[in-house]
Amino acid sequence: MATLEIDPGRLTLDALQAIHAGGVELSVAPHAAAAVQASAAVVQAAAAGEAPVYGVNTGFGKLANQRISEQDLDTLQLNLIRSHSVGVGAPLQPAVVRLMLALKAASLARGHSGVRPVVIETLLAVHNAGLVPYVPSQGSVGASGDLAPLAHMTLALMGEGDVLTADGGRRPAAAALQQAGIAPLKLAAKEGLALINGTQTSTALALHALLAFEPVLESALVVGALTVDAARGSDGPFDPRIHALRGQPGQIDVAQYYRALLQGSPIRASHVQGPKSGAARPPSPEGSGPRWSGQSLAEGDDRVQDPYCLRCQPQVVGACLDQLRHAALVLVREANAVTDNPLVFAEDGAMDPALGRPEPGRAPSGGRERSELGGTMISGGNFHAEPVALAADAMALAIAEVGAIAERRIAMLIDTGVSRLPPFLTANAGLNSGFMIAHVTAASLASENKSLAHPASVDSLPTSANQEDHVSMATFAARRLQPMIANTAHILGIELLAAAQGIEFLRPLRSSGALEQVHALLRSQCPSVDVDRYLAPDIERATALVTSGALARILRTLPALPVLWIPA
Repeated sequence: MATLEIDPGRLTLDALQAIHAGGVELSVAPHAAAAVQASAAVVQAAAAGEAPVYGVNTGFGKLANQRISEQDLDTLQLNLIRSHSVGVGAPLQPAVVRLMLALKAASLARGHSGVRPVVIETLLAVHNAGLVPYVPSQGSVGASGDLAPLAHMTLALMGEGDVLTADGGRRPAAAALQQAGIAPLKLAAKEGLALINGTQTSTALALHALLAFEPVLESALVVGALTVDAARGSDGPFDPRIHALRGQPGQIDVAQYYRALLQGSPIRASHVQGPKSGAARPPSPEGSGPRWSGQSLAEGDDRVQDPYCLRCQPQVVGACLDQLRHAALVLVREANAVTDNPLVFAEDGAMDPALGRPEPGRAPSGGRERSELGGTMISGGNFHAEPVALAADAMALAIAEVGAIAERRIAMLIDTGVSRLPPFLTANAGLNSGFMIAHVTAASLASENKSLAHPASVDSLPTSANQEDHVSMATFAARRLQPMIANTAHILGIELLAAAQGIEFLRPLRSSGALEQVHALLRSQCPSVDVDRYLAPDIERATALVTSGALARILRTLPALPVLWIPA
């Protein structure tokens, strides 16, 4: 098994992708130990002191004014986890929970949460043993952090919850921990609060979506280029001079992807040269695909400009790429952040004159508490997941738009008046319906995505008796991205089938080398649709090429292309 050392505050997108994929053993860089121990000492001193300190010797939320006696401090943390384990719905996927465990360990290891080293060690031990806490997917509003899902994760660390089994079932965590040789975690002062405060669930869900959408977005570029050739569209709209004048980075890069994919296409060359008057269309070789007795290549192409769904692909998909790149930067920052509350600053050894020394039994104003060791604990709001919510909402819009323009390209291909291909991409329209209803499926999925793309971050319901009066809804904002990705992938699968069919009506002309690889790959899975047949299995197989990265790998073989995500 590969090993990956977490350097707190310096996780990269590549490291997060490796954790998401699984099969890596995690550790924390040794230099983090001193800060963790120092912050834990500050909390332990506060727990033994007289001043009320939120989350250490007080209640939570609206109950923060309730003082808890010293003998009940451990029970306070235990009760916190039990009372907050109230999630519902299907469990989160193992890849998401792996990220949750790793992100929480990385956050605590920065040494500003006041937990003992054993807390971080238990998180990593559970991850490295391949145990996946059973975490219901619903129940978080994204402030104060992802309370319910992180509580379920913590419950499993304590041996009171459940873990997922390989077949998708669940079994008691206590037995799983014992089998793995992991001692159940016993919480000390503030540790329960540190574990469930934070944005690790919403961040993990958003990263899960970003990584799952990566091959789909690359496939959208490949399939969109194949459709350009199938419709004999112009490559003029991809001229780099156009995009340089606008200066939008994503647009510039997407145009470069399309130029590379279409480079050397004989179909492109035939379009540039134009048909010769009176020339007959070359016959299709036997067995090479569908044949059509309608319009020939010789009948001229009087189109001055292509439809927007072809020529505006750099502008639309490029803008989506810019949004996704920004989301990636936000999520990498959040993955490295400390987002629980209150935060511990053990390095504040000297008394801050602005704080003063609190009277016994009374907390200083401003949400700042000082321990006897001189460290400071400050109550703030880093648990509010608004950055994640807004990033997830931007991702939703981008995912929806990639699918929306793909649906328009399918509609263009089946419209003989625009594409100059047979109606509905079938040689004997009327007797055969061809891709008529496959397009209806694509339209229905694009429409679903429109509803799912409604921003979640603008929808806030106050909780905790109006103490927590503005929330982010980041967890739902990120969780709803998975069905949107599935919808867009299916739209692209349908477009892939349609574009390949269109290419075959242009034979013996061929597309570029890269796009002919795409065509051959599809035909190894799905034969040409010469007559109507049961098409749903073909759609599933074509969609698998989109989501699996098979099409993306062809794109990545092309030289000198920009990276998809801009590193932080």
